[in-house]
Amino acid sequence: MSSAPELIDRQALAAHRARAAKSPALFLHEAARDEIQDRLSMVNRGFKSVAIVSPFAQIWHGMFDHAHIVSDDDVLDLQENSHDLVIHAMCLHWANDPVGQLIQCKRALRPDGLLLVACLGGQTLHELRSVLGQAEIETLGGLSPRVLPMAEIRDLGALLQRAGLALPVADSWPLKASYESALHLMRDLRAMGETNALAQRLRRTAPRSVMMRAASLYAQEFGSDDGRVSATFEIITLTGWAPDESQPKPLRPGSASARLADALNTNETPLKD
Repeated sequence: MSSAPELIDRQALAAHRARAAKSPALFLHEAARDEIQDRLSMVNRGFKSVAIVSPFAQIWHGMFDHAHIVSDDDVLDLQENSHDLVIHAMCLHWANDPVGQLIQCKRALRPDGLLLVACLGGQTLHELRSVLGQAEIETLGGLSPRVLPMAEIRDLGALLQRAGLALPVADSWPLKASYESALHLMRDLRAMGETNALAQRLRRTAPRSVMMRAASLYAQEFGSDDGRVSATFEIITLTGWAPDESQPKPLRPGSASARLADALNTNETPLKD
């Protein structure tokens, strides 16, 4: 067993999500669901046994017949070799062990089964990170853990390979949202269940002076002509397949039977040693 400290306070995260479920603002989950639906429409095959890992099951009701929807616990409620499609939806960024989550999803797949992951990436809320840090330094003279650190697309793509998935692909798309003020953004994050659940967070309410200074800085640096402010959410999509003999495989280096220069009808210029 690892003795490394956990990054996420899962008990606090569960409390935040339960509070959010009473009056949710889940447009990020809805956007990710629609994106996944579009991607699946381009896959030339049907899926008969679907599992979905999501903190908000209601988002996925009706999308698949008889889908097995489970929460993103440290140990996922997935049976080995049971599904031809697993969707990990907007919660990998809250995992203490993201590689472990992907490995569990891969084990739940049948050979040549598909894993689709949507999660928040490293550019998410870069505006809020900036102004909160500056406001806290100015007001309190130091920094505290306030915004969840999120992985960059390159790192997340590498996780697919570490989990043993074949044909890995990682891409991202930004989603811009407009708010009346930074305080309205923070209120929306609360309604998403995306507020601070870091294990090393301060356990007291942030002083009003910090929040008001952050809102002022946000308006100055990221405000628009109409008086509103923008917020960036980067949604990263990961795609990988459970290995199977039927899948295409890369050729052995040096095994090509034709030259690329001939195909392009150009001259080949050897590189100097």
